[in-house]
Amino acid sequence: MDLPQLLLVGLVMLLGVLGVLVPGVPGTLLVWAGLLWWAMHERTAPAWSLLVSATALLLVVQVVKWQLPPRRLRGVGVTRRMAVYAGAGALLGFVLVPVLGAVPGFMGGIYLCERRRLGSHGEAVTSLRSVMRAVGTSVLVELFACLLVTGAWLAVVATGG
Repeated sequence: MDLPQLLLVGLVMLLGVLGVLVPGVPGTLLVWAGLLWWAMHERTAPAWSLLVSATALLLVVQVVKWQLPPRRLRGVGVTRRMAVYAGAGALLGFVLVPVLGAVPGFMGGIYLCERRRLGSHGEAVTSLRSVMRAVGTSVLVELFACLLVTGAWLAVVATGG
């Protein structure tokens, strides 16, 4: 696969990761579709192995999401700004502390947004708890899986597999 196609696949996967944070956007499906596109062109053992394992992981994540409580966005004050902060925090955490940093980064982004909005540490922590109870776990599970798949794809592409 040549560089322009790799960049397009990466863009589709990035849009999928960002789409996880926007209700109604099929972010997981976009990540999987980008990976499928890449694997269909590569046709190597690492590409197929990654596609199969990513498919299994993303299916398990969908089942886990169904088991979590439903999203209640309006009741806890989730805003677009908060979603941007949480997504940026998760991405930054994922890069700084590979894989595991996404979780504290996500929560740190929500905390930072609420601290700026509310002003005090105690109110920001209370708001973080209510957001994580209402929607955070569901979004975090899906975001973490999509970041994991995207990171694995980047590793395979970087190593030439």
